Amino acid sequence: MNAAETLADQAYRHVRTAIATGELAPGQKVTERGMAERLAISPTPVREALRRLELDGLIERIGPRTVLVAAIRDAAIDDLAEVEVGLRGLVARFAARHATPGQLDALDAILDRADDLLILLKERRRQDQPTERHLTDLLDTMQEFNDTVSACAHNPVLVRMLEQSRVFSRPRRRELLLRRVAKDDTFGLERYTSHRALIRALRAGDSTAAERIALDDAQGGLAALREAP
Repeated sequence: MNAAETLADQAYRHVRTAIATGELAPGQKVTERGMAERLAISPTPVREALRRLELDGLIERIGPRTVLVAAIRDAAIDDLAEVEVGLRGLVARFAARHATPGQLDALDAILDRADDLLILLKERRRQDQPTERHLTDLLDTMQEFNDTVSACAHNPVLVRMLEQSRVFSRPRRRELLLRRVAKDDTFGLERYTSHRALIRALRAGDSTAAERIALDDAQGGLAALREAP
């Protein structure tokens, strides 16, 4: 949990992710006390989180302290995904307006490291050598890129909203990415080139282009992860 995130935020994100991934199935009963024990926190922040999830349409209240996971899970997750994608685009728009030269240079340097890792991964695969560590390094590098783009927006409130709107938590996203790459080692490469295009738009201060690139990338990434087996 980051410093700005409350216990209610943490509980909200945890339950929402469990619903998104099917860990909590439609019709499944959830109690405040049971979820509080699961998260090792008091019932109060869980109660607040469940109120927010009820407003999102992800749960239905059947008692003062008991809810059911809503049967309209797919439609509700579509709504959440739309929010996350929109916020990613807005972050890129702000970044085009406020990124400093040092931050833009840092983004280029991050992608240079990612390029080196991609070359190394391809070579190790060609030689039939293990690639797990290098793949993890690449995923860490791309997460650093995304976090740096968020920092370029210079808007902590917007970045916090993005973190809270994620359809998949960071650990779950990592798990799904590794699963997809294990089946297809070219997974995601078609979107990788968009990162250089995003930096060019940020350097040009072109907020419209930056937002469009970020929207396309986020939509493609979320769609692919939601199809993960």
